[in-house]
Amino acid sequence: MQISRRSQIDAFIVMDVMASAAAAEAAGRRIIHMEIGQPGTAVPAGARARLAAELVENPMGYTVSLGLPMLKERISNLYKSWYNIDLDPRRVVVTTGSSAGFILSFTALFDAGDRVALAEPGYPSYRQILRAMDLVPVGIPTSAENRFQPVAAEIRDIAPAGLIVASPSNPAGTMLDHDAMARLIDASAARGTSFISDEIYHGLHYGERGVSALEISDDVYVINSFSKYFSMTGWRIGWMVVPEAHIRTVERLAQNLFICAPHASQITAMAAMEDTAPLEAYRDVYRANRALMLEELPAAGFDRIAPPDGAFYIYADVSAHTGDSLAFAAEILDKAGVAVTPGLDFDPHRGHQTLRFSYAGSTDDIREGLTRLKKFMAARG
Repeated sequence: MQISRRSQIDAFIVMDVMASAAAAEAAGRRIIHMEIGQPGTAVPAGARARLAAELVENPMGYTVSLGLPMLKERISNLYKSWYNIDLDPRRVVVTTGSSAGFILSFTALFDAGDRVALAEPGYPSYRQILRAMDLVPVGIPTSAENRFQPVAAEIRDIAPAGLIVASPSNPAGTMLDHDAMARLIDASAARGTSFISDEIYHGLHYGERGVSALEISDDVYVINSFSKYFSMTGWRIGWMVVPEAHIRTVERLAQNLFICAPHASQITAMAAMEDTAPLEAYRDVYRANRALMLEELPAAGFDRIAPPDGAFYIYADVSAHTGDSLAFAAEILDKAGVAVTPGLDFDPHRGHQTLRFSYAGSTDDIREGLTRLKKFMAARG
């Protein structure tokens, strides 16, 4: 059978790095994981206990497509407590991870051939999902001077059908302040550009909190996830917030594309939102890891970085060491036993000279990984 043109998208390189690291571990090596954006912590024990109790009586069938009403209400309350926003729970759409949120957003907002702008470097799956849907990703080359975030003037220049922003960002962990976010939203609105805000790293900040696009406008799509702050990557559960006029459109799409998000995951997410003390403790671990990375990476020779405001990544310019980040990452894995992500995953044009380091693991692992990196770089010369 013939393979569609739309299916010819690039690999998600970090997943390939994970596979190589897993093969090394299967061969008996101990690998330090600095490649994957996955918390080294589990969903809080109380949430897992709640699910275990529910499983005794609850058959876990389909839920309504937009999510359990109690979960939607709880998410609405989060916007009040985090941002002082009164959010109608009807606007909340519970999704199968943030990935389903992107698919629903792109389907609801764009037609085949539409151009959608995104920052480079940026989350690689934006580009690949867009391409698989016959949409055209338009990269905006960002700079360390702008903390790897797009600026409003660039939107005015290219006038795309849509703009995706992420704050905190992946891979750099940098954030947009209120004014910068407002300028991007205003520039988009002035040109009829649909605005999508990826806020999946909200809750993981080390100074000022992240600004939600909903603090500025209701005429935006906001996508979030339980994967990062709530430590629920494998549970595949997230949410999005849409304008009131779009609720039924997104509901019809969700009914047909996904039916509903996993029932068990929705129950666990609801329980996780009720006790955030363990989650705040997890953030303290990331804070300690971040401090270690900012101190020790430069000592290893990785000193060209934009210090992250949030998330759990550091994006480093390694052009002084290599012109091939893919080969360099493979060498680090082979010789140092540390898995890192080549920048080509995030920036197809300039990523050959960058690496992303994740500090989402345990502090002991981060410390060990940094020791290995320093030894590797010293031996490399």
